Amino acid sequence: MLSHPTGDVTLFEPGHPDLPAAAEVVLAWARSYLCRPHPDLGRGGDVCPYTALSLERGGFFLAVHPGRPDLEAVMTAYRDWFPDLPPREGPQARYRTVLVVLPDVTPGEIDRTQRELKPGFVERGLMIGEFHPGPPSAPGLWNADFRPMRSPLPLLAVRHMVAADAPFLRADPEHLAAYRSRFGDRGAHR
Repeated sequence: MLSHPTGDVTLFEPGHPDLPAAAEVVLAWARSYLCRPHPDLGRGGDVCPYTALSLERGGFFLAVHPGRPDLEAVMTAYRDWFPDLPPREGPQARYRTVLVVLPDVTPGEIDRTQRELKPGFVERGLMIGEFHPGPPSAPGLWNADFRPMRSPLPLLAVRHMVAADAPFLRADPEHLAAYRSRFGDRGAHR
């Protein structure tokens, strides 16, 4: 278990003996859903191309915040801590992922929090994704009828922005500018 320097938030690695039950549910879902192909995805490969590598390279972390936490405070703490999490250097660092499980938060609150906090993440080169049983209304990139962000429990995910993220950012000029400052026009027109 990793503890934030302020002690306000903690993270569990997948093999931790005290992994909370909600984190175990999400970890099993990540392995069985995110790390596998899906017939409705509309392209080949895993639902999330980065999750398996994150798990393999020691950069996959889970947190659970039951009840009704201050979502902005919790997610800002993880956002600010993210650059200091292992692995910090080398190519494996780009696969660092934090899944913050919020079992008692409504799908609407998850969606709203993701929308409101996204600018502060994107400007730091990070992505924040919303997942819940709803599922979120965001369609798949390759199949507009598929909802890839469905999860067994509500959660917000944090990871590094990558070149393939342009489609998630181009609707907002500031998000696209943050993307282009890191990747230029590579992928911006997909």
